[in-house]
This record gives sequence, C-alpha cells and structure tokens, in this order.
Amino acid sequence: MNPTKPTYHHGDLRGALLDAATALIREAGVDGLSMRKLADRVGVSRTAPYHHFVDKQALLSALAEAGFRRYEAALQQALASAPTADAQLRAFIRCYLTFALAHPESYDLMFGHSVWKAGVPSESLRGEAHRVFKRYVERVRLWQQQQLLPAGVETLRLAQVTWSTLHGLARLSIDGIYLQPNHLDELLDVAERLFRQAL
Repeated sequence: MNPTKPTYHHGDLRGALLDAATALIREAGVDGLSMRKLADRVGVSRTAPYHHFVDKQALLSALAEAGFRRYEAALQQALASAPTADAQLRAFIRCYLTFALAHPESYDLMFGHSVWKAGVPSESLRGEAHRVFKRYVERVRLWQQQQLLPAGVETLRLAQVTWSTLHGLARLSIDGIYLQPNHLDELLDVAERLFRQAL
C-alpha cells in the first residue's frame, strides 16, 4: 500500500469529499468540479464518490445543504452571545452578511442558479432550506412582538423583504460590484434602521 495515499474509515469519506469539492469550486468554479477531479483530489478510486453522491447534482445539493446547516450553527452562536433582543437583531444582520462573505462558495450553492434552477435540488436540501427560512419567520414574528420590528406588517412578507435585502447586499459584495469591507459596519447599521422602520 502506498503510505502517502489517504485512507478513510467508514463515515468520514463523505465529509472529505464535501471539503474537497468546496476547495475545487473555490479554485475553478462549479464548472471546474467533476466527480473524476474530486476522486483524484481526495485520493480515492474514480467510483468511490458515487457511493455517496449519485451524480454531480447530488453533490452540489449536499454542499448547499451543508452550507445551510453551517449558517444556522453560526447564527445560533451569534444569537446566544447577544444579551438582549435588540442585540440579537443586530447579531442576525451581521451574521448573515459575514457568513456570506466568509463562505462565498457555500453561499452561491445555497441560493444560486446552479442548484435551484439549472439543476434539481434534493428533497433533503429543500427541507433544510425551508426549515432555515421558517425559523427566520419565527424570529421576525418574535421581534415584532418585542416591538423591534413594525407590528403592522404581515410577518411572512416582512421576513421575505428583509431577507431579500440582506441577500442583495451579500450577492453584490460577493460579486465585487460594490461594498468595500471598510463600509460593512455602516451598511449593517443602515440595514437595521431600514428594518425597524419598514412600512
């Protein structure tokens, strides 16, 4: 056996494949990712990835699903460290944008064309994305009850508009269209004020 070739125990190859796929996307984009290149990067047989993902689209769905879980874990940590409801609203806004900027490859798959429109998102991914947004709607409702957000706006619509606002900022930032890093704090403050003053 070649001692330099990585070996995997049951249960850890899938994670290694996801990590390597993220790195390949970072280097060459989604079009530069293939199951063959992934196997070569991890150091396994060309057929090994197919034991975990039936095709590239399934792999992309799994990456997007992992991104949603990573985002939710980061958000839970940010909210837990916020001592007041007021601070939690600010923490959410900051966490959303900082996560997107720190993990652009994951964010692109979580909300991008390559999974949701060009491909066929898995049922597992659809379920995870729905759960994440449902939890956000619940947070918006709570913030309305706490008078942090306008109570006179229908909760679902307010959640959709505020999420879309942050998504737009994140998308423009990732694409390099505008938003310099030193302007982030100012934009976060403006976003918070807009949310509080929504219709």
